[in-house]
Amino acid sequence: MNYILLFGRVFYSLIFMLTITSHFGADAIKYAEMNEVPAANILVPLSGIIAFAGGLCIALGYQARVGAVLIVLFLVPVTFFMHAFWKMDDPQQYQMQMIAFTKNLSLLGGAFIIGYFGSGPASIDALSKR
Repeated sequence: MNYILLFGRVFYSLIFMLTITSHFGADAIKYAEMNEVPAANILVPLSGIIAFAGGLCIALGYQARVGAVLIVLFLVPVTFFMHAFWKMDDPQQYQMQMIAFTKNLSLLGGAFIIGYFGSGPASIDALSKR
């Protein structure tokens, strides 16, 4: 039963860890600039590092609360800058961005839960407390 939280942490973290390479591409930076992200050439790669580090901390269960804070720091600006559905005129784009926005709200909820409860028993954090 202790491993359920481990699987949950790993599955939750994958979305943040698997996108690391896309944060260093010109297309991601250009897309962020189109969404009025200031200093996108710096902030987009930095956001990739923050998301990857937070996801890795959570997946390993090492400083998972710190990882959760990193995920929150990543998700809040990304959610409001990159998925601003209320700015969309095209109904299809509106729907797609609304879905991405609400998905990110859900991911924020998960980060808050991990931030509050920590990583659980099958984690490096738990091993270091023994």
